Amino acid sequence: QLSFAATTPELADKKKYPYFFRTVPSDNAVNPAILKLLKYYQWKRVGTLTQDVQRFSEVRNDLTGVLYGEDIEISDTESFSNDPCTSVKKLKGNDVRIILGQFDEEMAVKVFCCAYDEEMYGSKYQWIIPGWYENLWWESWINSSQCLSKNLLAAMEGYIGVDFEPLSSKMNKTISGRTPQQYEKEYNAKRGDGQSSKFHGYAYDGIWVIAKTLQRAMKYLNATNKHQKIEDFNYTNHKLGKIFLDAMNETNFFGVTGQVVFRNGERMGTIKFTQFQERKEVKVGEYNAVADTLEIINNSIRFQGLEPPKDKTIIQEELRKISLPLYSILSALTILGMIMASAFLFFNIKNRNQKLIKMSSPYMNNLIILGGMLSYASIFLFGLDGSFVSEKTFETLCTVRTWILIVGYTTAFGAMFAKTWRVHAIFKNVKMKKKIIKDQKLLVIVGGMLLIDLCILICWQVVDPLRRTVEKYNMEPDPAGRDISIRPILEHCENTHMTIWLGIVYAYKGLLMLFGCFLAWETRNVSIPALNDSKYIGMSVYNVGIMCIIGAAVSFLTRDQPNVQFCIVALVIIFCSTITLCLVFVPKLITLRTNPDAATQNRRFQFTQNQKKEDSKTSTSVTSVNQASTSRLEGLQSENHRLRMKITELDKDLEEVTMQLQDTPEKTTYIKQNHYQDLNDILSIRNFTDSKDGEKAILKNHLDQNPPAQWGSSDPSRTSKDPIEDINSPEHIQRRLSLQLPILHHAYLPSIGGVDASCASPCVSPSASPRHRHVPPSFRVMVSGL
Repeated sequence: QLSFAATTPELADKKKYPYFFRTVPSDNAVNPAILKLLKYYQWKRVGTLTQDVQRFSEVRNDLTGVLYGEDIEISDTESFSNDPCTSVKKLKGNDVRIILGQFDEEMAVKVFCCAYDEEMYGSKYQWIIPGWYENLWWESWINSSQCLSKNLLAAMEGYIGVDFEPLSSKMNKTISGRTPQQYEKEYNAKRGDGQSSKFHGYAYDGIWVIAKTLQRAMKYLNATNKHQKIEDFNYTNHKLGKIFLDAMNETNFFGVTGQVVFRNGERMGTIKFTQFQERKEVKVGEYNAVADTLEIINNSIRFQGLEPPKDKTIIQEELRKISLPLYSILSALTILGMIMASAFLFFNIKNRNQKLIKMSSPYMNNLIILGGMLSYASIFLFGLDGSFVSEKTFETLCTVRTWILIVGYTTAFGAMFAKTWRVHAIFKNVKMKKKIIKDQKLLVIVGGMLLIDLCILICWQVVDPLRRTVEKYNMEPDPAGRDISIRPILEHCENTHMTIWLGIVYAYKGLLMLFGCFLAWETRNVSIPALNDSKYIGMSVYNVGIMCIIGAAVSFLTRDQPNVQFCIVALVIIFCSTITLCLVFVPKLITLRTNPDAATQNRRFQFTQNQKKEDSKTSTSVTSVNQASTSRLEGLQSENHRLRMKITELDKDLEEVTMQLQDTPEKTTYIKQNHYQDLNDILSIRNFTDSKDGEKAILKNHLDQNPPAQWGSSDPSRTSKDPIEDINSPEHIQRRLSLQLPILHHAYLPSIGGVDASCASPCVSPSASPRHRHVPPSFRVMVSGL
């Protein structure tokens, strides 16, 4: 049996049809050609879409066997009866980019409409379907679909059809002496207007196959058995049938359809590849089954992308790394901050013997600077990611940068709060005992804070150490337009119980900040700038607290954007460290350059205890409190000197008043009225404490030595004399003194402690004036020159 048009794969079963031959390749003959095409473009992952018809199912099953073992994966196999859209959607869901279809023209229209709806066309997809459809096949079925013609054509653009070659394209002469082109021309001339069939070349070659088979069989019979002729053939003669079968299998000649060779009764023909380009099919290549070669015609296959589609979505993992320019800028800012901290350290060491710096605890200041520099240094480590260091080194950096930042924070603020605690302990000393707190004790306090940090960090490292974790994000299209997808990955430093450990660290640092705020509030009334940093501590804690809260929140929200996260973390650390160092050292630098004594002199110590302000004498540490006591003593001595000078000036005024008493008595009232305010200024000096026990009021002794005469005790014999002549007489002088001294003695001097108000007077009762109340003897004044 020889067929020139039966392509069904079922006839290839030699158990059922051992004597069946065909000059036309079967439908399964396209599968080796498809395999060759897949290998040519290195497509190793495909999917199949098959119409539920036996013809197409058999081709699909054979294709599965061909691809099996060839390192080509069939990632999805879909079939449909009437509606292919569900199957098309599944193919897309499985990321099938190379689709091998087996369906007729009617279903092909539906398939490409669904492909358009699912966007499974264009540069990322390649459809390979049967190539035996009629010319302009889509126009016959477009009306039966709900797809617009332009959408259908857009989805069809670039598909590759696979079918057997009707006539050979080679210019070689065939067994008939004609070339395939000459045969086709003669065939068309004889055909006239009749319909052309694509099987005519196979029918022509089939005649030649029969002829050559009979020729070989006759030659064999003539050479082997002279008694049997070909004319004796019948269907029950198996021996003669075997001779014909062997002669058919030995067929090998070049016909109009190409090389005619059979393998197990199947034609080893030529398979052509066509591509749908701009609404027409164009031959782009052919596969020679005999030689097992694929020829692409002058690279005529046109893909819609810059390159052939990928057999799957190429996922390229891309590490989201910190931008090098950003890292450089922030590193430069960090270096400037460290230079500033070094300048403050140089300033602190150079002027450590200055009174202003010495009172502010230079050793503690050095620790504050050290903590700031450690915080600055952590920025360099936060900016190093997988683009700079290896995975193992990155994991080590996770631990190192955490330790440096935590220790730096505690060192800076611990030293600041420790020296504030010393001021608080001294000035809140209710018993007023001598209290010396040296820097060594403050170092122990800071060391205790650091010890707590170390305990937390060591437990963290031993129990649940930080590890490098990689977080993968959703795929993104390639910015360069390539047929790949970018899957961003990001490195993190995390562990199993990250929230718990961070909560412990934040709680401890928060308590430390609250303790610093408490000390700053308690020492806010200490009015020696060299000792009192409460205002600057409060400002620093406020700024650091606000920036840390904002920075932590924003950093968590931007964890998928490493550039933004690193920028925020770095700026928060730079701002907090810089503002803290500037608040501590800039005021001291300015004060030292302008008026260094203003911060250590001319102020009173004030502090609150049970809602009352009390003045007290304190003795403090060698470096600070002795300086404060000396400053206060100098202030009191200066005040004492100023009051003495004022008393001297007022004594002169009093002498002038006394001299005017030598005038007529009528002027006395006028003089008293004019100089009453001056006298009052002299005698109203109160509340002054002198530290010398030897300073006593001497006015009372003076009055005791010169007792005043009783008012009106003068000699009446002199009253008749001329007042002008007698004005300087002893009697008049004694009378004037008797008017002035009792007033000074009994009315004014007791109010300033010069004379005890309880002493009696012959002319004025002690109880006659409300000013004669007893005044504590601790308030004294020495009035000289009276």
